[in-house]
Amino acid sequence: MAKKDPTDLTVEEKLKTLYNLQTTLSAIDEKRALRGELPLEVEDLEDEIEGLTTRVEKIESEIQEFQNAINQKRGEIENAQASVERYKRQLDDVKNNREYDTLTKEIEFQTLEIELCNKKIKEAFIKVDERKRDLEKADAQIADRQQALEEKRNELDEIMEETKEEEDKLKAKAKELEEKIEPRLLSSFKRIRKGARNGLGIVTVQRDACGGCFAKIPPQRQLDIKMHKKVIVCEYCGRIIVDPELAGIKVEKPADEKPKRKRATKKKTEEEA
Repeated sequence: MAKKDPTDLTVEEKLKTLYNLQTTLSAIDEKRALRGELPLEVEDLEDEIEGLTTRVEKIESEIQEFQNAINQKRGEIENAQASVERYKRQLDDVKNNREYDTLTKEIEFQTLEIELCNKKIKEAFIKVDERKRDLEKADAQIADRQQALEEKRNELDEIMEETKEEEDKLKAKAKELEEKIEPRLLSSFKRIRKGARNGLGIVTVQRDACGGCFAKIPPQRQLDIKMHKKVIVCEYCGRIIVDPELAGIKVEKPADEKPKRKRATKKKTEEEA
């Protein structure tokens, strides 16, 4: 049997299909709600671990830079010491005061360079120690977050495993129902549902009011809803409205109060007699 074109459906059939789709999607939402904040918590932990890992890489890079600087300064000290030794030997062969003053100044300069390099090396070692402490702290945080992430993932996997089969069935049913709804109406429904806080794009009339925002619906508009001649939306929240009967919901009729009034009248007559 060929599939019926969605555009050939009556308004009543469209509304029934749409309401069934809403029911199915709400059931999927309930399954997902069981996961609570776990997916977000897992994502946050993953982001935090990624940030900490980047921090560790940066710290390790800085430590390496300081160590390279230390090695460089040690090399400069060796060169300066060699120069000092050379200049000292040359002092034994000076021929005049001018040469002596020049060599003395060079020795003094190289000595100051050695002192400066030693100072830079000392500062670099302090920085390396600081960065190593930061590295230990970051590594400890990563280990802590990794453990928390593993626990959250296991908890999430358990919940997803419990609901996966049923959720997959609901998704398949939703897809089947969507194929029966004309694209334009389906698109409008999805847009309404996306903007609704509770995910309801279509609701029933409840106590003469919209089942979504609970705004009162005028009697004439309620009559139009019951006629199923056109798709009617709430003037306040924009949700599509259907009558409970079409949605398969039994509505309890208010109890008839006339018998009570009759009994009250009869009692009053007996008292007068």
